[in-house]
Amino acid sequence: MKNITTFDQYARVFLAVVVLEAAFFWLDGGLKALAYVVGGVLFGTAVFRFCPVYRLFGFRPARAAETPNTAVRAGAAVLLLAVALVGGYGSDFFSRKLFLEDFNAMNHFYKQTLFWTGKDERVKAIANYDQLVPAYQGFQRKYASYRPYALRGDPIFGADLRGVQTMIVGVEGLVRSGDLHQAHLDLEKIRPVFQSLFKRNGFSLLSVALVDFHDAMELMLDAAQARDAGTIQSLYPQVSDKLQAVEGEANDAEIQAIRKNLNDLLDLAK
Repeated sequence: MKNITTFDQYARVFLAVVVLEAAFFWLDGGLKALAYVVGGVLFGTAVFRFCPVYRLFGFRPARAAETPNTAVRAGAAVLLLAVALVGGYGSDFFSRKLFLEDFNAMNHFYKQTLFWTGKDERVKAIANYDQLVPAYQGFQRKYASYRPYALRGDPIFGADLRGVQTMIVGVEGLVRSGDLHQAHLDLEKIRPVFQSLFKRNGFSLLSVALVDFHDAMELMLDAAQARDAGTIQSLYPQVSDKLQAVEGEANDAEIQAIRKNLNDLLDLAK
């Protein structure tokens, strides 16, 4: 016997789609399994228009047996399709974006450690290495269990993460008291691992560079707004390096204008 109204039925279908997309794109472990169960139950009760919980508590809406007309069904189907497509596309896009943001947050310490070992500056190299280690451990821990949709077809993703972890741990002695030049060369081996990872999974290296540059440029713009000449000058080298990475991937008129404006800002600060 049906005990679900038309509105209740459609609401359950929409909720089922949202929950199932969350399970597919965003969750892992026990939460993923729970979300699949909840989504399946919502969808099943909607299809059969029967809710055991309603029956258990004796709840039966007066209009539960009502059959929706064709126009309502068509409108609901179109809306459901739109929710599924927008949710799927949006989840794919934002899961990629969040992965890039997490990567760049960790990669900042890697690049700084690489930079200072190349400059033979042990104190600064150690300071950045000490931040790189926990940053990478957190990054690896998160993405060892959770895979963004764009990375799920990569059979060597996990092996790459473990390999990078081995390389980072392996240079500790060199960074702290050994040959900094050799540490720099060993750390350089990490860069092509991630470049290969991004390329084979369809990530644009330009997008990676732009996200990294954007975060640094935000700090520069804040300093410019505050007319803080000293901060502008101290930030310029790292912002310039990040922009150089962008220029290595693309150097059209817009990027050239950004470079000119960045250099003009430095001149004004001086």
